[in-house]
Amino acid sequence: MTSVLFQVNVDPADFAEEPPLSVRDTSPPITNLRAVAILDAAEAEFSAHGFDGVTLRTIAQRAGVDVALPHYYFTSKDKLFVKVFERRAKELNAWREAALNDALEAAHPRAPTVEAIVRAYLEPLLKGAHLADPGWKNYYALIAYVNNTPGWGGRLMATHFDPLIRKFLDALRLAMPGMQEQDLFWGYHCLSGALTLAFAQTGRIDELSSGLVLSRDLDEACEHMARFMTGGFETSRRGAPAARAKPASAKLATRKAAKPARQKSTA
Repeated sequence: MTSVLFQVNVDPADFAEEPPLSVRDTSPPITNLRAVAILDAAEAEFSAHGFDGVTLRTIAQRAGVDVALPHYYFTSKDKLFVKVFERRAKELNAWREAALNDALEAAHPRAPTVEAIVRAYLEPLLKGAHLADPGWKNYYALIAYVNNTPGWGGRLMATHFDPLIRKFLDALRLAMPGMQEQDLFWGYHCLSGALTLAFAQTGRIDELSSGLVLSRDLDEACEHMARFMTGGFETSRRGAPAARAKPASAKLATRKAAKPARQKSTA
């Protein structure tokens, strides 16, 4: 396979010209108390047993509602699973998009550093008071399950997270002009995989380290991952040959204008 480079001069201010992704989803939140109880119960059950290991009856019993109500509110187990997954995704995206925009604005008119981008990707998820809520632990475990499950992963992760991830990839292009596209995407693959494993909190690293490192310590995980992933991206960038692609116009009005170039580079 021939290595292809992507190089384009994008002004960080271009990112601010788009409305935040987090406000584009206008679907109203579910507020009915029984429906919320069903979502909470389903989140806990799916995160612990996966999609196939859970029944609507089990979810109803855990929620303390009539066994007919999960079907009444959500019509099927598949649709309930999707609702559980998307319920917190919008909030996660809002936190991360705000952190990315802050990094871009702080660096303007220069490009942000790789570490600033990586931290914008990790810190809103791995640090904060929300981690004390057992519901978030269940949701993170559910993301880990979905991201490693063929079928669900390709559909749900792409639908709810890929639009924002493309903004992060564009920001990394700003920080590392001339980086090979293959290195960029494999680098992101490693970053996403490490985050998914942190979400799972399996306890395996606890055993391997004889308690020196704890998988539940997401704050510490964030610090180590941020440094390690930044080093990986920067090492790949330094190892790339000089950019051969001609730069595009000095400024792109929107990310949409850059889309054909990105598609061509990954063909």
